[in-house]
Amino acid sequence: MSDLNPSVARSSMIMASGTIVSRILGFARAVLLAAAIGVTTDAADAFGVANQLPNNVYAIIVGGVLNAVLVPQLVRARAMADGGKGYIDRFVTLAITVFFVVGLVFTILAPVLVRLYTSGWTEEQLALATAFAYWCLPQLFFYGIYSVFGEVLNSRSHFGPFMWAPVLNNVVSLAGLVAFIVIFGADPTGDRAITDWGGDRITLLAGSATLGVAAQALILLVSWKKIGITLRFNFRWRGFGLGPALKAASWSLAMVLVTQIGGLVQTAVASTAALARTETNAVASVAAAAIAWLIFMLPHSVVTVSIATAYFTRMAKSASENKIDEFKKDLTTGLRVIGLVSVLSTAVLIILSYPVARVFVGEYPGTVALGNVIAAFMIGLVPFSFVYMMQKAFFALEDTKTPFIFTSIQIAIHITGAITLGFLAPKEWLVVSIALLTAFSVIIQGLIAYQLLRRRIGGLAGYGVGRSLGINILAVIPAAAIGVLVLWSLGGIAEGSFALDRVVTSLISSVLVGSAMLLVYLALLWLMRATELREVIGQLRGRFGGK
Repeated sequence: MSDLNPSVARSSMIMASGTIVSRILGFARAVLLAAAIGVTTDAADAFGVANQLPNNVYAIIVGGVLNAVLVPQLVRARAMADGGKGYIDRFVTLAITVFFVVGLVFTILAPVLVRLYTSGWTEEQLALATAFAYWCLPQLFFYGIYSVFGEVLNSRSHFGPFMWAPVLNNVVSLAGLVAFIVIFGADPTGDRAITDWGGDRITLLAGSATLGVAAQALILLVSWKKIGITLRFNFRWRGFGLGPALKAASWSLAMVLVTQIGGLVQTAVASTAALARTETNAVASVAAAAIAWLIFMLPHSVVTVSIATAYFTRMAKSASENKIDEFKKDLTTGLRVIGLVSVLSTAVLIILSYPVARVFVGEYPGTVALGNVIAAFMIGLVPFSFVYMMQKAFFALEDTKTPFIFTSIQIAIHITGAITLGFLAPKEWLVVSIALLTAFSVIIQGLIAYQLLRRRIGGLAGYGVGRSLGINILAVIPAAAIGVLVLWSLGGIAEGSFALDRVVTSLISSVLVGSAMLLVYLALLWLMRATELREVIGQLRGRFGGK
């Protein structure tokens, strides 16, 4: 009997397909952005800091505050006489109000935030980053309502729109970048001086980014209408069962604060790396870290988020009915499928870190700088994805205090390490060191999270997570060896090699190496009778083969 629930598999595939399209477009957007303003340039770092401010909060919103409290409460609310409609109206009204106030306050504080997130920058670069921030920070409001609208849909098992809406965001942003390059020209090496950035350039680049986020949020109202939900603002929040949600949110909000402090320290320390930048020396700083993180998040977003989101509603339902065995079965099945993909993704993207970096950066020194950061981040992919799934488990149990505890420990390690590295690490290797620190701190976080989860629901022995992860690692070692061999046959990662010569050759090399590794990995898993692989293949056959 397969552990991979058919409805979850279908939902996961719908979400994953939307995420894949969105990530492909997001990848194209990042490439165009690099062509427009570069990667290891002052303008790129200024925009990177400004655009990172709302993105950091959005990542926390999705991973913590909203889905920690909203889905379990909405699942319970459906048992009400009105099917949860009154609860939705009140909660959404409250959320929109909060996000509007937060977005307004953060936008007003743009100059303060930019100075908090940077160190050692010139006044001209600070002014440019602040101008970008005034346009980017309103994204906070739209990211917030996107999350609220999407989680309402998820609570009713209508998963597709939440994952497909970012496609519209990327389309709008791509249009803005194309217009920017056509009107103002490309500048991948940073020839355009900071003082050359006028209001027209700033408005088009940052304004189109915010317009895309707004479109992403508002399009979900169309999906609401399709399933028969209409939003009616209701400001009568007292006496309608919002108390438990707000109490649970208090710990998530505390986690927001802690994580924001960690992100602030990391960005401020990383921004100092730009001080070592010269005309002949490419140094990774804020913008390079953002691109590396985008690549890191690709497999996580496509697989982990889709799997975890689909299983979350089921786990919340099992928890509310005290069916712990079903809860643990869903949790461990999700972990095993996530491990199946994350282990391979780690190996592929470490080996292809330089060819992938070459897609974004034209010159070899910049390719090396970005590639090193990508490889360092990828070491933490498996524990990062496992932590995400375990956080979902705690949220389904309506426990937001425990995630706050193990997240605070991780942030404390990260802050201490980042400040230490800021003093000790060479600027050329600072961002790489911070990426390695991130991987290390997430591993510690994962171990602590697992122990705390065991205390809450009992042991997970017998559910095959450890065995599955071991099989995946055994299968990926030969696959990695084949990948290195194929890359070496293409000239390796030396300057001027086929894999790093041009964007097209880098893409071809990535496809060849990735395909070879995938085939070897799948073949070995099949020979070793990996349960998850056979279950996934069975579900795909059932989905697309009509069985």
